[in-house]
Amino acid sequence: MATPQTPYDAVLHAARDVTKLESALDAEMLGSALLGSVYAIAETDRDTAVREFVTGFLAATARRRVASATTIRQVFAALVPTADGTERVRPGSQAPSWTGQLGRVHLTGSWAYGDVYGDQTSYLATFAYDDASGGAEHALVALVDHNIGITKDIFVGGPAERILDQVRQMCADDELTWFRTEDPARLRGEVARHLAVTDELSELPGEGSLATDRALVGARLALLPTAADPTGPAEVEPLTAAERTDLVRRFLAAPEAARFGLDAVDGPELASLHFCLSLLLDHSASFPDADPMRWSPAVSGLFLLDWVHRRAVLDMDDAAMLPRVLRAWARYASRQRGLPEAAATRTDEAIEEMVPEFARLYSTGERRSPATAAVAQLMADGVDPDDPAALDAWIEANRHRLADDGA
Repeated sequence: MATPQTPYDAVLHAARDVTKLESALDAEMLGSALLGSVYAIAETDRDTAVREFVTGFLAATARRRVASATTIRQVFAALVPTADGTERVRPGSQAPSWTGQLGRVHLTGSWAYGDVYGDQTSYLATFAYDDASGGAEHALVALVDHNIGITKDIFVGGPAERILDQVRQMCADDELTWFRTEDPARLRGEVARHLAVTDELSELPGEGSLATDRALVGARLALLPTAADPTGPAEVEPLTAAERTDLVRRFLAAPEAARFGLDAVDGPELASLHFCLSLLLDHSASFPDADPMRWSPAVSGLFLLDWVHRRAVLDMDDAAMLPRVLRAWARYASRQRGLPEAAATRTDEAIEEMVPEFARLYSTGERRSPATAAVAQLMADGVDPDDPAALDAWIEANRHRLADDGA
């Protein structure tokens, strides 16, 4: 057989057996997988890239009359109804009986589950075809990662009842997870809002079915009701200076601070203590939820092994103090949120295990940003950052090196 001459020809070749499939669900999953290759290779605005591809495909194949071509056109029109030309798609004379059920599904239930820390929330919705000939009841599962602010993975599959039972059992067996019935409008809003961020990524998260199932997930989400506020929740404003001061004061009066000896810190260490606390609050403010009480093993790792090295210059006293302050704060935060003791213990143990790597990164400086590295060198050279004349002289003397480092 001749090599396909265009991407549209390649898709037609890949869909040559579409009429042999047994159900509309099988066809929609095949169509979504084919469009997934378009989604995966797009560099930005992936959702638009898929829609434009379907528009081009429908125009380029408008005169194709073989059954596989007319059928895959119907599948694409059902998956991406916003593409231009979908209103002109008609079933072929040899269309499989299930083509009338393409996209004709209704919601049968919606739930959410996740970890008690608030790192990730998974949303689960089940759908059934209006006519059983369309295929089996199936489930949509979307994983939202709150630490990076994206829909990290999506999945469509079945049987729906088995998937739901497995999730319920998993949550029942783990005290650090929760499970609840979810409002379908909220499910649509949260998944779509974070999925829009994913669509703009230059590089997709690794393994999973994100690309292959994206078109089908989008089609299913579009069937759900919209929230009263379609824009979604606004970003939480970071704490004001007065609120930060009050929070630090309450923490230092708490038993967790005393447990780690922070209530008795004075003298030169006091400046390090308050600097470390300011770093914790600055890190929390970098998340969309800006919640200073949301700490977990994952968040602690992002802070202790990455963020602080890129964003702050620590002296030896700060580096010695920081893990202890983080352990105390994380325990305090867990109690404030009412998390199980097992959750607090797991975070504390994770932080303790990170300390050697934190110390190594501090000593090597390998994760410092160019700007942070420049400030560290400035301080190592004994230059007072508050002395404009000394700072200007240091910059002039190190201009070539700073340019090479990208600072």
